[in-house]
Amino acid sequence: MLQLVLVNPQIPPNTGNVARTCAATGTQLHLIEPLGFEISDRYLKRAGLDYWPYVSLKIHPSIDAFIEFQRQQHGRCIGFSVRGKTASHFDFGFQADDWLLFGSETNGLPDQMLAHCAATVYIPMDEPGVRSLNLSVSAAVGLFEARRQVSVARGV
Repeated sequence: MLQLVLVNPQIPPNTGNVARTCAATGTQLHLIEPLGFEISDRYLKRAGLDYWPYVSLKIHPSIDAFIEFQRQQHGRCIGFSVRGKTASHFDFGFQADDWLLFGSETNGLPDQMLAHCAATVYIPMDEPGVRSLNLSVSAAVGLFEARRQVSVARGV
């Protein structure tokens, strides 16, 4: 089962939107502290609206704690980064037990997380003047491409 991980997210509505996407797809959401907001933040709740009861959420107190937790599970960590070296997310072969990692809106994935990733992928953009996509958009684009590939592999 795919997992979605936000490392040190800073903007509550982005995390709320990602949580809504995870709720809609039955994808577990992992948040790695420190966060740029409180989980009770009204902007976070507003973005998730009434979907929060459907979010499978796990909060990790640090990157080290997450890495230890993830190593005890199955699957590869796949980092999404504008500095992705492996392939476009379209060309990469996702697996059902992959962990999709996204960094903060301001700093991206920290080096420690990039080093933990089995691969780093990027979402292609045509306009070189655009630095990156919004975090919640990137998470949705990455998750739905991974889901599409896993469904095709299963013959669904």
